[in-house]
Amino acid sequence: MAQIHVLTYNPFQENTIVIESAGESVVIDPGSYTPEEKKELIQFLEGLPGKVVRLLNTHCHLDHIFSNGLIAEKYQLDLEIHPDEEEMLKAAPRIGLSYGIPTESSPEPSQWLTPGEYIEFGEERLKILFTPGHSKGSVSFYSEKGSYLISGDVLFYESIGRTDLPGGDFDTLMNSIQNEFLRLPDETTVYPGHGPVTSIGHERHHNPFIRQYL
Repeated sequence: MAQIHVLTYNPFQENTIVIESAGESVVIDPGSYTPEEKKELIQFLEGLPGKVVRLLNTHCHLDHIFSNGLIAEKYQLDLEIHPDEEEMLKAAPRIGLSYGIPTESSPEPSQWLTPGEYIEFGEERLKILFTPGHSKGSVSFYSEKGSYLISGDVLFYESIGRTDLPGGDFDTLMNSIQNEFLRLPDETTVYPGHGPVTSIGHERHHNPFIRQYL
């Protein structure tokens, strides 16, 4: 059974997700920012059995990519994103300056995440879901076997991702939630990019955006 770890970092309180299965781990949205946070993340990864084998971004807003370079260099990994996020990835240093948060350039992606295909590692298999709306090329990752969803910034506990940032669109986001997330079983655990863990069933019945819009 996969072990899912949530580590919260940076001024935006972003959830870095690490999934470990049978001695192989993937890092999703590494957001550690300060030297202390980066040291903590590496120490955590070094304490896991086996090796880190994939580096994935659900989307490329700066709070989700602060440590892309660190993880790519440390573990000699290619960055994997959806192609529609490449522009946002390259803009991160400029956007960071507008927030007063210096941001290092991320390594360029050398592999694309293709919706409908799978991320396979250890004994785990994650389906890539195309879930735009918060950003132009947001993707999420679903494990049918483990009954869990890595939702990025699309769906939160009783809330949804912002749609007022470049590439965002409210109707597109709600369509992503309806067409990709609400088709999943209610017992599916949701690990969002910010805030506490939730479930599809809880959000179906208690999320005000879902109840009002859908």
